[in-house]
Amino acid sequence: MISKSPPLRMCPAGWKLLAMLALVLVVMVWYSISREDRYIELFYFPIPEKKEPCLQGEAEMKASKLFGNYSRDQPIFLQLKDYFWVKTLSAYELPYGTKGSEDVLLRVLAITSYSIPESIQSLKCRRCVVVGNGHRLRNSSLGDAINKYDMVIRLNNAPVAGYEGDVGSKTTMRLFYPESAHFNPKVENNPDTLLVLVAFKAMDFHWIETILSDKKRKPTTGLLAITLALHLCDMVHIAGFGYPDAHNRKQTIHYYEQITLKSMVGSGHNVSQEALAIKRMLELGAVKNLTYF
Repeated sequence: MISKSPPLRMCPAGWKLLAMLALVLVVMVWYSISREDRYIELFYFPIPEKKEPCLQGEAEMKASKLFGNYSRDQPIFLQLKDYFWVKTLSAYELPYGTKGSEDVLLRVLAITSYSIPESIQSLKCRRCVVVGNGHRLRNSSLGDAINKYDMVIRLNNAPVAGYEGDVGSKTTMRLFYPESAHFNPKVENNPDTLLVLVAFKAMDFHWIETILSDKKRKPTTGLLAITLALHLCDMVHIAGFGYPDAHNRKQTIHYYEQITLKSMVGSGHNVSQEALAIKRMLELGAVKNLTYF
């Protein structure tokens, strides 16, 4: 014969303990979600239904609080006159100076157009958006909103064709470096798009070698684009910036390809420090975010 145990019955005290544990669990989950929501909302700027007014000098005023040596007195692009009659040589090598590259720069600038288009120069107040390449842009439906800015700044080889609904179709300026210059200029840009070479090393001007140093000291093109916008625009918004959590090995980092955070190892970029820098910009209101960060 098989003996059967009597059915378990929980005493009233046991039910109270179980109910209390369930309540604690619900509170913990709610608290965790609410903290996450507040974190996202802190750096999330919802798209206004109407075109936001542009306040002349707003970005300049706030950026001056962020950068101790911030100034708009210098041109944002290198100019031929800076090297034709060189009086003071740069103290730093690329990407922070031009030491050792003066001769090749003189030849390159002599045959290169490096001025801001008149249509942008003539604006009394410039509304800009720097479109990053982050996964957060996927299914964002930000395309129409992005196209409404005076200047749309894009990065490297990020495609536009096929992603217009999320990233827009307008490209005023595209920052790139030689290794990322395998995009199709006619497909991924507009006829009047200004292509801006970001030189990280002297050999970038010759386009014959890859990055020479693997030290984590080179800023990403995205951070350089935001800095450029802060020197050029009166209103600066960003979209598609930010990386997955360091422990998330499966989440892709770009909206257009399936590479993960693992690919950033050895890239020469310090993404954690850049995240702190962008976070500081958001906290000061120097830039506003169209996607969460």
